[in-house]
Amino acid sequence: MAADSSISIKTPEELKIMREAGMILASVVVEAKCSLKSGVTTREIDQRAEEFIKAQKVIPAFKGYRGFPGCVCLSVNEEVVHGIPGDRILKDGDIVSLDVGIIYKGYYSDMAVTVGIGTVSKDLQRLMDVTAESLQQGIDQARAGNHLSDISHAIQKYVEANQFSIVREFVGHGIGKHLHEDPEIPNFGPPHKGPVLKEGMVLAIEPMVNLGKSPTQISDDSWTVTTEDGKPSAHFEHTVAIRSDGPEILTK
Repeated sequence: MAADSSISIKTPEELKIMREAGMILASVVVEAKCSLKSGVTTREIDQRAEEFIKAQKVIPAFKGYRGFPGCVCLSVNEEVVHGIPGDRILKDGDIVSLDVGIIYKGYYSDMAVTVGIGTVSKDLQRLMDVTAESLQQGIDQARAGNHLSDISHAIQKYVEANQFSIVREFVGHGIGKHLHEDPEIPNFGPPHKGPVLKEGMVLAIEPMVNLGKSPTQISDDSWTVTTEDGKPSAHFEHTVAIRSDGPEILTK
């Protein structure tokens, strides 16, 4: 984990911009969720999301990032993160993780949700519910004076108490003028370790949770991450500011 000195502390003006960015991104995610339905390809969803992002006069953060070809990461069922939009057709019973980022006035915002298509199984609904709640458990620990790993531990403790597995190869991150800043935020680990959280830090907290075992693999496209055992995965993310009176979800 990074030392405290390398972690960016945002000014009130920077936080104001990032709050505005978060509000715009939340509206993008709401719009994109409306296009998630049976019979639609992930490419069509990506195209609609890009049109809406550009209509808001902001920049899609992921398109072209390290060569990523899409505007949105769309990961279906066994795909964990970084799914490339393409010809895959959504069908009833699928779950889809939608991960979107934007750039607004030079600052990044990042958010992810997992959505069920039509009627999903009880196991998949519970997977999504537990993952969403694990994110909230982590956010609750994002308080000035706590340690970074208090976030990590809260997420892991909740997920494993519900008999699911935490993805360990991919983590959350700081965010601001860059999409990925210090510190890295694992979704597992002991409490009371790592940097002390300070007012003005902004974190992208993002648990990835598997129905089966935790190991993942990268597909032949060099981007899409899937579960090794082929079982479904869920992903939720918010951009969160550390404030003196507690965490503020900027992408709510």
